[in-house]
Amino acid sequence: MLDLEFVEKTDDGRVRDHNEDYFGYAAPATPARVRSHGWLFALADGVGGHEKGEVASRAAIESMLAGFETSPGGESHAALLPRLVQKANTHVFETAVHGGRECAGMATTLVACALRFDRVTVAHVGDSRCYLIRGGKASQITRDHTVANEQIRLGLVSTQEAGASSTRHILSRSLGTEMIVNVETNDHQLYAGDVLVQCSDGLHNSVEASEMAALCSQGLDLPGAAEKLVALANERDGSDNISVQLIRVRSVERMGMYRGRPYKLY
Repeated sequence: MLDLEFVEKTDDGRVRDHNEDYFGYAAPATPARVRSHGWLFALADGVGGHEKGEVASRAAIESMLAGFETSPGGESHAALLPRLVQKANTHVFETAVHGGRECAGMATTLVACALRFDRVTVAHVGDSRCYLIRGGKASQITRDHTVANEQIRLGLVSTQEAGASSTRHILSRSLGTEMIVNVETNDHQLYAGDVLVQCSDGLHNSVEASEMAALCSQGLDLPGAAEKLVALANERDGSDNISVQLIRVRSVERMGMYRGRPYKLY
């Protein structure tokens, strides 16, 4: 059966006087729920400063967790997660509309991963990231939705030019700005020993993927690794909120699919 351990940590940073990041998880309460629903981890980075970014991030996460908990058992995560993100987007958008001038313009990034059997499905909007660490190496399994990154994809600028561009931190999409949002989703095989890292840009703008892999692969317990990652981000920059979720897979349940139904592999 799928078994894992995890830790979450957030920090205001050295400059901000409040935290606009928010995260949460939905844990299965029984072995039956492990198989029917699995686990969900979600992290959001609110956008807007005085325009209530913290309200947007919390609204998005609470919507995701509530939707996951009440979802039909056995539903494909690849179908479920985009629907939950769209619902969260609507919730943030409507919260901004009904919140008046104080909430006008608020938005948030979102990255979420759902784990069941031996698979992880990742859905995201914005530039909060998810990494998969395996064998001491980290792979970014999300794509930043920024103006600069879109320009790279279209061949308008080089990676080096984009890195020095003023648009490198400007989001090309986020939750709450429009009624409909384009959600990017992907699916990956999991193996025992894998570590998933979900984080806001306060971490990944300062700490390299290779450093994340090293800290999560040196035999440190997850709380110790999270502490060191946040401390490193603060030491190098600290101008933004820093949030991270670390999820280590202890064991998986190998499953196949036949006509939409899972079956156990031996």
